[in-house]
Amino acid sequence: MFKSVVAATFAAAIIGAAFVNFGQASETSLPNSSYAAVGGQTSVPYGWVDFCGRRPEECSLGKLTPLDIRLTRATWRTLNRINRRVNAVIEPETNLAHWGTLLDHWDYPVDGKGDCKVYALYKRKLLIDAGFPRQALLMTIVKDLEGEGHAILTVKTDRGEFILDNLTDDIRPWNANGYTYLKRQAQDDPNVWLNLGGVRGLPNVASAQADGG
Repeated sequence: MFKSVVAATFAAAIIGAAFVNFGQASETSLPNSSYAAVGGQTSVPYGWVDFCGRRPEECSLGKLTPLDIRLTRATWRTLNRINRRVNAVIEPETNLAHWGTLLDHWDYPVDGKGDCKVYALYKRKLLIDAGFPRQALLMTIVKDLEGEGHAILTVKTDRGEFILDNLTDDIRPWNANGYTYLKRQAQDDPNVWLNLGGVRGLPNVASAQADGG
């Protein structure tokens, strides 16, 4: 099931991705966002530690050079396609119902089911496999609009930070969803997590779907 979903997604999603170091210019008529203020190191989620124990190849990377994605029409279409396809192919199921444990279990959709962490990890994997730099694809922990813990994928670009979320097919600026931001991965090391200070985004802000494709 997992391999077939990956193959189907790759066939539609892979477009050449361009990357940029901080500060370079980008195309016009594409969405803009801003950058979240990032604090010092904080605790690493248990689910990530457990995920790394089962999939060490995902985590034993050493120090990485921070990179942002250069947001072009092609990369924007790829982000939208993968976000929508992953949201469509995974059947939502709670951690307890899926894995039979109260401990937070992060994984890929090996059986086509999962909660928010599974969606975010799978989007991250497909984007990396499509050529995007993992340094720009950051697992992020927030509180949702109901105050519940929630995982999303932050995508850092030269036009600001955007959010891929299993609760919507819209790709939104990081501060346009009303979430309270707690922590996320560091760009130079996925095993280091940084404090986001509990800053809250604005609810009901228009999504960034220009030329989503």
